[in-house]
Amino acid sequence: MTAATLARSREAAASLNAGCFCASLDAGRLRAALESEIGSPEVFALVQERCPHMFAARPVFVSPVHLEEMASVIAAVESVTKLAAYRRLVLDRSPAIARHDPGAAGAFFGYDFHATAGGLGLIEVNTNAGGAMLNSVLARAHLACCTPVEELGPDIAAAERFEEAILEMFFSEWRLAGRAARPRTIAIVDEAPAAQYLYPEFLLFQRLFERYGIRAFVADPAELQWANDGLMLHDTRIDLVYNRLTDFYFDDPRHAAIRSAYLAGAAVVTPHPRAHALLADKRNLALLSDAATLDGLGVSGATRAALLDGIPRTIVVDSGNAPELWAQRKQYFFKPFAGYGGKAAYRGDKVTQRVWQEISAGGYVAQQVVAPGERSISGDEERPLKFDLRNYVYQGEVQWVAARLYQGQTTNFRTPGGGFAPVYVSPL
Repeated sequence: MTAATLARSREAAASLNAGCFCASLDAGRLRAALESEIGSPEVFALVQERCPHMFAARPVFVSPVHLEEMASVIAAVESVTKLAAYRRLVLDRSPAIARHDPGAAGAFFGYDFHATAGGLGLIEVNTNAGGAMLNSVLARAHLACCTPVEELGPDIAAAERFEEAILEMFFSEWRLAGRAARPRTIAIVDEAPAAQYLYPEFLLFQRLFERYGIRAFVADPAELQWANDGLMLHDTRIDLVYNRLTDFYFDDPRHAAIRSAYLAGAAVVTPHPRAHALLADKRNLALLSDAATLDGLGVSGATRAALLDGIPRTIVVDSGNAPELWAQRKQYFFKPFAGYGGKAAYRGDKVTQRVWQEISAGGYVAQQVVAPGERSISGDEERPLKFDLRNYVYQGEVQWVAARLYQGQTTNFRTPGGGFAPVYVSPL
């Protein structure tokens, strides 16, 4: 494919995002998907009440070139994280629990990108990336008024295949941890789960597991106990924990039961501390975007090029480089090492002296700013919404790509017309 063809493909997606309004979220379809196909009549009401901006009004158009480029960057990252030298480098600086290898690979990696007609950049990698089941529902709920546009987006069959891939991912985690057959019980665990913004998704996961004959529970970690060499939820032994906690290394005493079961191998926990250390710690992007480090790790030429082209330069903030980074702060976005959901993250041109004292004290990376894509959701709005692209990935394979529309510094699910959006693949 020539450079001119690549440019035209990216520009075609940008043009559709600016001016195509013939596909939109259909409330009737959304209700049907949540109440009938998923079998959860209470979830639609929960979404309407608690998170009315969960689902975007419009789809996002993405060039097939960008999809290929994102997959190439993901494959490059995954290949480097398997190198023994990389693992030593990362695990030596990580908490001791990260050096425990449970066998399981880790479910639901989320690779988040910004993509525009000018190119793309990997912004961050997350473990326990939320939204997978919500995006499966969303694929059933968008309606196009013309066949050519409708054919560019995911359909019900694609959503069903995604759900099957989700199940197989958990079964694979079970097998990788040395278990036979399938888990009999799964606990979906987060702090005060019923109060979480994404609680509706927990219920969707519960229904999915139950449809395949697995007893599934949504639980607070305080309900779990380490007893009789097993992880117990009241009087039920838990085989597998789908971990949605943001205490990535189980440091909180309230998570002691999960920590004990994890280290003893009494329950399969996924995603887990080792997965977070190897992929989701923001300092890893500093390693993966530094040419000298990649050379020292023995990374091959093609992989090295994919990483340096696809990951914006990221630098660990310390006392030595803090003055220079302050002077150049408008070029950077600042994020905490173990950050998630945009918490305590700052765009450089918005950083105050007070906030800078916190950043320069340590615990942050500076990442070169990569502009997000833009999507207009109506023909008369003053300015378009921003979007990023989340790739749901398991063992290096992209399972699904979704967009998130928002206003402000980071995704927030508080923007009218914003939220998760289906990805429509624009024609070449």
